[in-house]
Amino acid sequence: MKAPINILNKLFLGLAFILLFSCGGPTYDILILNGSVYDGSGGAPIKADIAIKDSIIVAVGNLSDANATRIIDASGLAVSPGFIDMHTHLEPIMELLSCESHVRQGVTTALGGPDGNSPWPLKSHMDSLVEQGIGMNVAYLIGHNTVRENIMGLENRAPTAEELHAMEAEIDSAMQEGAYGISTGLKYLPGAFSKVDEVIALSKVASKYGGIYTSHLREEGLGLFDAVQEAIQISAEADIPVVLTHHKAIGKPMWGKSVRTLAMVDSARAKGLDIKMDQYPYTASYTGISVLIPSWSKAGGEEAFAERTKDPVLRDSIKNGIVFNILNDRGGSDLDRIQFARVEWQPELEGKTLKYWAEEKGLEPTVENGADLVIEAQLNGGAACVFHAMAEEDVTRIMQHPQTMIGSDGRLVAPGMGHPHPRWYGTFPRVLGHYVREKKTLELSEAIRKMTLLPAQSLNITDRGILKEGMRADITIFNPETIIDKATFEKPHQYPEGIDFVIVNGILAVDNGEFHDVRSGTVLRKK
Repeated sequence: MKAPINILNKLFLGLAFILLFSCGGPTYDILILNGSVYDGSGGAPIKADIAIKDSIIVAVGNLSDANATRIIDASGLAVSPGFIDMHTHLEPIMELLSCESHVRQGVTTALGGPDGNSPWPLKSHMDSLVEQGIGMNVAYLIGHNTVRENIMGLENRAPTAEELHAMEAEIDSAMQEGAYGISTGLKYLPGAFSKVDEVIALSKVASKYGGIYTSHLREEGLGLFDAVQEAIQISAEADIPVVLTHHKAIGKPMWGKSVRTLAMVDSARAKGLDIKMDQYPYTASYTGISVLIPSWSKAGGEEAFAERTKDPVLRDSIKNGIVFNILNDRGGSDLDRIQFARVEWQPELEGKTLKYWAEEKGLEPTVENGADLVIEAQLNGGAACVFHAMAEEDVTRIMQHPQTMIGSDGRLVAPGMGHPHPRWYGTFPRVLGHYVREKKTLELSEAIRKMTLLPAQSLNITDRGILKEGMRADITIFNPETIIDKATFEKPHQYPEGIDFVIVNGILAVDNGEFHDVRSGTVLRKK
């Protein structure tokens, strides 16, 4: 009688096994059900479910019968690849390892080292981030200004052959360590002292490793057309893809001139050059007040600048240059358009304007008096400012160009840190809420492409930026009817609304709108 009992036991166990798995299906870490999936390619959304296992997207389709440790009902929500920020100031990352101000925007990957400035040595910096853990994925460019200053200081001259070779060696080293390309800040020191042949030589090193070139152009105001042409020349002669970073037309005389710069991009692309742009969705920029000061006067550093201001003739030339820039460049022709953001020597100025400071000091708010105050600010240690000097028509036109990506130009921040530009908190939700939903500037699927697949392709990151099986599980889930930025120029320290879930490498960093400091990001190194 034992044999029949054993057979019955085996049949019972087999039946139980079949019933268990036919009813429950496979088990995943996370299941995202019932969402409108925008895969990142720019196509129409589809109704689909997504399964995540061990940080990888393992299934996309009808998965309603599957099991998971965590199930997210995304009914009424948009499911997108995590956003990739093409221009990020990661300098405070050692103090802000959670990267909360970016992750809350839906950003899962950020490209650092822009405008010619990057950590050095790069490898040790990236290794430290891996050891400590970070809230989002980060990648780096190697900065031309950083390398030039390493070798030449703030000298206003061309490099010797030996100095150029030393700079090339540092670029080569950084590319081998995983940099995604080279960045320049030709408006800033010491990049402003370089000639195009120097930049081409260094860009050729990055090109050898398949890197890209991103540039804060030499000029974004009256010299904009020549600056765009210089970037196109660098692309052609160094055989390197180029991104015109935070592309804009700044200063009243240049408003509307993006028509021409975009035509220049199209013409270059028609000739086979890979020219793209990134952009933040605001009519104000953010940088040091020193951007108003002629570059020649800052050669040699702050002490040399201070000495020049003591010479009446040189000071007069410096002042005239500042007056010109207030009228024609970032000053927007109005002291009220220059807003202090970070002023360590007089924090009560933060959020106030240059006009306010002039009046507080009993001065008429003239451009000439404003120029004197710019010199005073620089002698006090400088200041970061918001410059309200762009036209909405240019922002809209550039955004609509098919080769424009989204880049915040934002610095990692936490509430209470100065008076930042609102883009630090709001870039990506502003595009999706204000420009997509409210202004109809872009279709939602196209806006998502500009934030996901297009930047991934530009960086040659092949395992992120699109939702399909085998990709890394970087996913942002938001409500297209409510997503919006809340940060303003008056009250910038505000997180956005409408972003319900953010998944970084398969781990929930934002869960039902609540941020969690899980630090599931990693350092991406170009292979």
